[in-house]
Amino acid sequence: MIRVIFLGPPGAGKGTQASVLSKDFDVPHISTGDILRSAVAAKSELGQKAESYMNSGELVPDDLILDLIRERLTQEDAGKGWILDGFPRNVSQANFLDKLLVDIKQPCECVLNLEVPDNVLISRLLERGRKDDNEEVIRNRLVVYRKQTEPLIEFFRSRQQLVSINGNQPMDSVAADLKQVLQS
Repeated sequence: MIRVIFLGPPGAGKGTQASVLSKDFDVPHISTGDILRSAVAAKSELGQKAESYMNSGELVPDDLILDLIRERLTQEDAGKGWILDGFPRNVSQANFLDKLLVDIKQPCECVLNLEVPDNVLISRLLERGRKDDNEEVIRNRLVVYRKQTEPLIEFFRSRQQLVSINGNQPMDSVAADLKQVLQS
């Protein structure tokens, strides 16, 4: 059973690697990005609120995300493990997640941080071709990430939960490094 959190800037490959590991370890890949995009597509109230933040490259506020996470982690398939991708995004969310995981008796084993240089991230995100991925929005997302999400690296490092992986190598090499960490 694995319960893992993926950290890393936009374009680091969190979603791609989480999908691979999800299949290999037969646990759900829980992506806040996917949950939010579904809410936007469904034109739900939450989706409409989230869309305005996403289109400007801002992070969706905590209160819009926290209930979604609680609901998702208590679904039956998450009982055997999970990979969280895109949450927590700040120390306040990490503290919420801590309480939630104690509450539902699902401790997190480790936090995997994918490290990739900014120039590579920008290039990857532009190649993806999403409508919200233009260079100005991408640079803003990286600034927002550095300010709000990067403090999590130190938060989890201080708790001896953080493992950093070089995300600037071929996908198969990154996947192999991640599997090695999870199997040790």
